[in-house]
Amino acid sequence: MRELSLHVLDVVQNSLRAGASRVEILINEDIGRDLLEIEVVDDGKGLEPGMLEQVANPFFTSRKSRKVGLGLALFKAAAEQCNGSLDIHSQPGSGTRVRAAFQHSHLDRAPLGSVEETLEALIACNPQVDFFYHHRINGKEFRLDTHRIKEVLEPVEINNPMVLAWLKETIREELTGIGQEV
Repeated sequence: MRELSLHVLDVVQNSLRAGASRVEILINEDIGRDLLEIEVVDDGKGLEPGMLEQVANPFFTSRKSRKVGLGLALFKAAAEQCNGSLDIHSQPGSGTRVRAAFQHSHLDRAPLGSVEETLEALIACNPQVDFFYHHRINGKEFRLDTHRIKEVLEPVEINNPMVLAWLKETIREELTGIGQEV
């Protein structure tokens, strides 16, 4: 994938298929340590121990509609190609945590991409899910919690086109404010 935000989208889609009602997306850019970490944590149904060992295998998928599952395998390959790693922790009934680490300065590391568009798409298509987004760049932080936003907006839906446009612009401005190249 050309952008890491597309890997985030793929991992979150796995979370949603697992029945998650809350998804946390955490991005940490620490230039001093030359580290980029991307973590997705959900409260979905989790994985059985046997499945956990298989999920990064490109020839394994729990879906019945196809016989391969390339998403996590590609994410793992992208991380390892950049002197990083991919770790997956899960327990049945307790959700899943997927964490990828990259050497931030590595020449082969894909750009983070359009996080605001990824979040906009996730929120637009899944208004019933609470998304928590936390992005840290060298100690500067931006946080977004759709649960809190929904409480303030009520009765207006979070996937209202005007709300989505505002969210996208706000996310872009906030990320630029903490040093993200948008």
